[in-house]
Amino acid sequence: MSTRVENVDAARARALQPVLVRQPGATAVRAVALVLHGGREVSVAPVTALQLAVLRMVPIARHLASVGSAAGLGVWRLRFRYRGWNSDAHPVADVRWAVQQLREQHGDVPIVLVGHSMGGRAALWAADEPGVVGLVGLAPWVTPGEPYKQVVGRRLLVVHGTRDRTTSATNSKALVDAVRADSAVDATFVHLRRGGHAMLRRAGVWNDLTADFVMRGGLGVLPGARLAQAIEAGDSLV
Repeated sequence: MSTRVENVDAARARALQPVLVRQPGATAVRAVALVLHGGREVSVAPVTALQLAVLRMVPIARHLASVGSAAGLGVWRLRFRYRGWNSDAHPVADVRWAVQQLREQHGDVPIVLVGHSMGGRAALWAADEPGVVGLVGLAPWVTPGEPYKQVVGRRLLVVHGTRDRTTSATNSKALVDAVRADSAVDATFVHLRRGGHAMLRRAGVWNDLTADFVMRGGLGVLPGARLAQAIEAGDSLV
């Protein structure tokens, strides 16, 4: 994926709104996971609930809720206004809006961003929002020289499949390395054997790493063995 953008008609951009969808689960919320779907390199088409990129994150959200609801993890999915990374209707603005909405609803609880592909890139860019304590990038779209200072000080996990042909594992690892060199908290890169961009192969591992990280970052739960070893190693092949 490159960095091309497409302009959006200003009136149309104001008319469309991002959508927050709550995953059934926790009632007394002590931490929040905000799940962000992928998109396209360039597109001004509006996002709909039945697009594959949106549906792909439903199992992730459900797994988070099943693991974390009893402990007080509230899980929300954000539906962006537009499918693409556009200059006039930026997905990062949607993430910032969503974080503000969640803070108004749940107060100063810890928030962990979980983003796939374009959603992973949006999570990285919005990591400096108040309340965000960590983020998970699942096969994130990372460009060479991507800004990373906003991530420093937050826990970071990036998981990238070895068979991903859509986004660059090399760029992802370089960003994690940069954050790790500049941060007092852990920044972890996991290269997942046989994993592709859609996260369908070895879906259980994608789910478990994500849930373990969110529970640790949001609620202080000790991670399972696989994530604990990855954090200790910094870079690992799983």
